[in-house]
Amino acid sequence: ASCLNGITSIQAASGRPSSLRAELLGLIGKNPTGHLDGKIINEFSTKLKAYAETPGVDSSDIIFAIGSSIFGVDISPPKASASASSSSGSTTSTEPPVIVDFEYMKQFMKDVFISYGCTEDQAEISSEVLIEADKRGIDSHGLGRLKPIYCDRMDQDILWANKPITIIKETETTALVDGNLGLGLSIGPYCMNLAIQKAKKFGVGFVAVKNSTHYGIAGFYASMAADAGCVGFCGTNARPSIAPTFGVEPMLGTNPLCFGLPSDDDFPFVIDCATSVNQRGKIEKYGREGVDTPRGAVIDNEGIERTDTEGILRDMVLGKCALTPLGGAGDKMGGYKGYGWATTVELLCTAFQSGPFGDDICGIDRATGAPKPMPLGHFFLAINIESLCSLETFKRNTGDLLRALRQSLKSPKGPGRIWTAGELENDARVARTAQGGMKVPKVLQQNMIDLRDKHPDLKGKYGKFPFE
Repeated sequence: ASCLNGITSIQAASGRPSSLRAELLGLIGKNPTGHLDGKIINEFSTKLKAYAETPGVDSSDIIFAIGSSIFGVDISPPKASASASSSSGSTTSTEPPVIVDFEYMKQFMKDVFISYGCTEDQAEISSEVLIEADKRGIDSHGLGRLKPIYCDRMDQDILWANKPITIIKETETTALVDGNLGLGLSIGPYCMNLAIQKAKKFGVGFVAVKNSTHYGIAGFYASMAADAGCVGFCGTNARPSIAPTFGVEPMLGTNPLCFGLPSDDDFPFVIDCATSVNQRGKIEKYGREGVDTPRGAVIDNEGIERTDTEGILRDMVLGKCALTPLGGAGDKMGGYKGYGWATTVELLCTAFQSGPFGDDICGIDRATGAPKPMPLGHFFLAINIESLCSLETFKRNTGDLLRALRQSLKSPKGPGRIWTAGELENDARVARTAQGGMKVPKVLQQNMIDLRDKHPDLKGKYGKFPFE
């Protein structure tokens, strides 16, 4: 809706739009509900395709984002070659992407955590969780979260470095742990390791956690279990973001459900998915990229499905809009299923722990707007495979099924390949390792510079970054 309301400013910013672009803008402006009309959508698609093929068209033109997010028409100009000849015969090279070595980036993040008072061990494991996200191609949960989610919150005194981890109650197979509002990136590995140790001795280990904080990608912990010859299962609640089915108020976190199983493939089966259509970290990534949020992922207090990324991020903090559960708003596409799974995770993260939920973990005092702590709950389950069958047999059986899925009949309209969970992340790891590391966009470069300039010890060690 905000894109449609901003047509005048878009046209003004474009200088002298082509006649096709003017026709597209006119089509949008004269038909505010055109995205619901099949005839208008077809006309828009035809004109947008012709506009995309216009020589010299700007691929970043917001008209393409409007087409994708509002009209569901995913058309963009052909990618330009690395160098293009100008009319004078000279060539203009595109700026190569900035790629930073994984080890360099991990060491920087580790040094940042140490500068905030973390111990060597806490900083080591915390940086490992973050860099693992970037290696897997999960850019929403790696370096992109270092400053805004961890450092800024330590600066605001709503998360603390170097807090003790307390075991409140323990049996041979279970434990209840208090994280004392320390760094979730180090609390999480401690607790999954505890669950694995119990599983190796007694077959099963389950650990519930209270008073923790954001712990990074859930897939890291499921992978810990799989690498140790166990089936891993974990989850966490989060600040309220998801509205219940037929509701508009954010009540539940994005609450990922995550399983990890070892396989005889080159990678384990790891499914790590939020119980919402989209998660806050992905919307933050859209914000960094300056693109709209896909329609259907967010609903506001008026029941309107929103696409304006910056407005969404602002209103989510204010409680004025919410994410939709898996399946979307309402029940036509099974939104009640995602709602049910999100509720299940919330219960496993609060019922054992007598933990808070809803506004009590939103991170903002609604009355004053001041930041406040977010005491999160987690759970970790490990099942020792050797207690039931040989690890080799389990891996072979798992691999056989996964390969059968990947080799099954492909859609003639698809990409010609079927993936199983964990495979895309493995593909990303292979590709990023081959390219020499991870791409660091401008906004994250600035985050690194800001952190370096804030801490004298970092400034002394990192006088010049690879991108400077």
